[in-house]
Amino acid sequence: MASDTAAHIVKSFELELNRLRTLISEMGGLVESQVALACQAVLQKTDDAAARAMETDPKVDALEREVEQFVIRLLALRQPMAEDLRLIVASLKITGDLERIGDYAANVAKRSLVLGQYQLPFSLTGLGHMSRLVQENLKTIIDAVGDSDIDKAVEVWRSDESVDEIYNALFRELVTYMMEDPRNITPCTHLLFIAKNLERIGDHATNVAETLYYAVTGTPLEGARPKGDMSPYAVVQPGRG
Repeated sequence: MASDTAAHIVKSFELELNRLRTLISEMGGLVESQVALACQAVLQKTDDAAARAMETDPKVDALEREVEQFVIRLLALRQPMAEDLRLIVASLKITGDLERIGDYAANVAKRSLVLGQYQLPFSLTGLGHMSRLVQENLKTIIDAVGDSDIDKAVEVWRSDESVDEIYNALFRELVTYMMEDPRNITPCTHLLFIAKNLERIGDHATNVAETLYYAVTGTPLEGARPKGDMSPYAVVQPGRG
């Protein structure tokens, strides 16, 4: 009888862990769609895509709350240990990052509506390249979470540098357009915010990669996170040449 009870407890716990994975996968799918819609809204001036991206945000928030409540229940009733404990706690951090990604996607969508009112005298090729890379990284890390794939996590972690480099190039390009013609200042300002939101989405995808790696292996990713050229943020200190 005791062994039957133990087997039942183990089976019930495994079902609960599967439920947790399903919730995270559902949230990840929503966020992935939300980012894709937001990027479409900017690059193709599609108001419908912007609206759908913004409408998805409350659903993402609701799933984060559901995961949080589910995790609290698991911790209280199951008292997990070792890898199970790491994975359950990691799910809180991962859904927190996914929720922030959803917020940034909604912000991109909102700014796309304003940006659509302007005729831009320059190409959005660079922003398009950045959006594709960010979406690829996001898809990869969401798949990695579902499969507990640390190789994919490392891949995303390393690719963050490329996202930073594209952002920095866009920053310099947009500032140049603003200096050349004051009429470019407003649309370029919105584009700068959009590019920054995409860069932050990339950062949160990298956060998920680091969390997943630690949850699976029990050790953090070694070394500093790869970062691109930070020259746009350089500040000259008083008394320094």
